[in-house]
Amino acid sequence: MMNPEAVAQRRLDAYNARDLRAFLAMYSENIRVFRPPNVEPVIVGKTAFGDFYAKNRFNRQGLHAELLNRMVLGNRVIDHERISGVRDQPFEVAIVYEVAGGLIQCTWFYATE
Repeated sequence: MMNPEAVAQRRLDAYNARDLRAFLAMYSENIRVFRPPNVEPVIVGKTAFGDFYAKNRFNRQGLHAELLNRMVLGNRVIDHERISGVRDQPFEVAIVYEVAGGLIQCTWFYATE
């Protein structure tokens, strides 16, 4: 079983390769995605999660995430990334991944406006 940092790195590598199958392999069937300040998840379940990334991210030619910083706190990994190919200009995000059983169970996504 992979440690949380290895899971986050495989997820990032699959994202940059736009490899949906490898990307989704890092997530649990019951993945929950939060975008604070919303208290309810904006995406629930691997099917909905995969649909979102297929239709809104992996179809973009210039999609790329540059890892700027990473922290690991137990089973949580916090990545600071610069995302290109989604908006007109690159933007920064902080993503918290909660990993259990070698899979990402929950994420919290914070983006600059």
